[in-house]
Amino acid sequence: MARYTGPTTKKARAFGEAIYGYDKAYEKRKFPPGQHGMMRKRKQRSDYAVQLNEKQKVKYTYGVLERQFRNLFEKAAAKSGVTGEILLQLLESRLDNVVYRMGIAKTRRSARQLVTHKHILVDGILTNIPSLLLKPGQVISVRGKSRNMDIIQSNIHSKKDVRAYGWIEFNSDKMEGRYIAHPEREKIPENINEQLIVELYSK
Repeated sequence: MARYTGPTTKKARAFGEAIYGYDKAYEKRKFPPGQHGMMRKRKQRSDYAVQLNEKQKVKYTYGVLERQFRNLFEKAAAKSGVTGEILLQLLESRLDNVVYRMGIAKTRRSARQLVTHKHILVDGILTNIPSLLLKPGQVISVRGKSRNMDIIQSNIHSKKDVRAYGWIEFNSDKMEGRYIAHPEREKIPENINEQLIVELYSK
C-alpha cells in the first residue's frame, strides 16, 4: 500500500513543526524546504488552505492514507460527542500508534513495520494490521521469539516514560502493555487543531 517514505525532515519543514518527534536536522533548519526556503514570502493563506494543511499534517503525523482518514472521520462523525476529539481518539487507538506510545518502537513508521512483520500480539493473537483500532482493555505484547531483537530491546530500555500517557500502561519486563481507555483530548500531546479538519469536511 502506498505510503510516504521520503525524508521526514523535509516534510516536517514543510509543515513548520517536528511532526515526527524531535529531529536534530529540523532544529537546525526551521524554514520551508526548497532552494528559496528562507527567502520565500509568506502569503496570506485562505481558510481552505489552512484547513487542508492541518488535515495533511495529521495524516503524515499518524501515517494514514487519504481514504483511511476519511473513513475514520466518517466513523467519528457518526458517534455522539465532539467529532474532532473522537477522530483523534480513533487515531490514537490504532495499533501502530499504541506500539509507538508504549516505546516498543521509536517512531510510528517503525511501529508499523514491527506490526506488519508479525512481531506484535493483541490479546495473545498474532496481528499484522497496523490500522487495527484497539478497544479499552486489550493487551498488546511482543511476540515471544521477537523479544530478543536488539532494536526492540534498545527501544524498550530507553528513557521513554509511558506513564506520561495515562491511557496506556506497559511492563517492560514482560514486554506487555494494556490500552486502558480512549484518551481525553487535553492529554493527547500532538499539536493539532482538529476543529479545522471538521470545518474542512463540513464544506
